[in-house]
Amino acid sequence: MRAALLPLLAGATLLTGCASLATATCPAGQNPGRAVELLFGRKIGDQVGVSEVDFARFVDEELTPRFPDGLTVLDAAGQWRSNAGPILREPSKVVILALPGRAGGEDRLDAVRAAYRQRFSQEAVLVITQPACLGF
Repeated sequence: MRAALLPLLAGATLLTGCASLATATCPAGQNPGRAVELLFGRKIGDQVGVSEVDFARFVDEELTPRFPDGLTVLDAAGQWRSNAGPILREPSKVVILALPGRAGGEDRLDAVRAAYRQRFSQEAVLVITQPACLGF
């Protein structure tokens, strides 16, 4: 029973930390917003099936129209446990977005994730959202 409570307590602690960040006041010259990371695996089956050209086309067709104010794309090496059970390692792309305000845009994020899963036969696209202070 105690072991089952540990993940629950850890999750509650993380949520409490996020709640306190969400109410933080931003320094002069910065505005409240969110930093969003999307993590895209590039393997299809046992092959790296999402080429650089494929991913660039996806950015042009799916990400840029939904987030025209800008984004950053990074190369990464990912690892995760699939629904089938084994740990998979694969080349990945990380897309970073800076979104104004503390809420909004979830529908656009969900649409991008769904489009990638469908287009490239992916099981998942991870999204990480954190409160941030944004300034340019």
